[in-house]
Amino acid sequence: MGEKEVWEKMKPDFDKGNGLLPAIAQDWQTGQVLMLAYMNQTAWEKTLETGQVHYWSRSRNELWLKGGTSGHVQLLKEIWIDCDDDTILLKIEQLGGGACHTGYRSCFYRRLETDGTVAVSGEKGFDPQEVYSK
Repeated sequence: MGEKEVWEKMKPDFDKGNGLLPAIAQDWQTGQVLMLAYMNQTAWEKTLETGQVHYWSRSRNELWLKGGTSGHVQLLKEIWIDCDDDTILLKIEQLGGGACHTGYRSCFYRRLETDGTVAVSGEKGFDPQEVYSK
């Protein structure tokens, strides 16, 4: 049995989220959380079919291949689904400079300190103006 057939045995319950479920992208080797996005049934199926992660863009109201514009695609390594079947954890290999449209590897690059200040963690892996102005 191939990977796709195995993954199809465990399916998220898209009805619980009115068609959209949160999907967490995590680096499959380091465990770093890279981003949170949303998947619908179409994004789920396209991800299983291609091995590249697809999401549903709520702002553009369309299917979105992560890295389709930037080239910073996410290769699927593992899928985990929570006990309620309503949250998806994608363990991925992030290609390119990062997952965040701001240029950072992770969308979680800011930390609120207990004294109220904000600390920035990491460096930008790419210049978003160069990548997204094409």
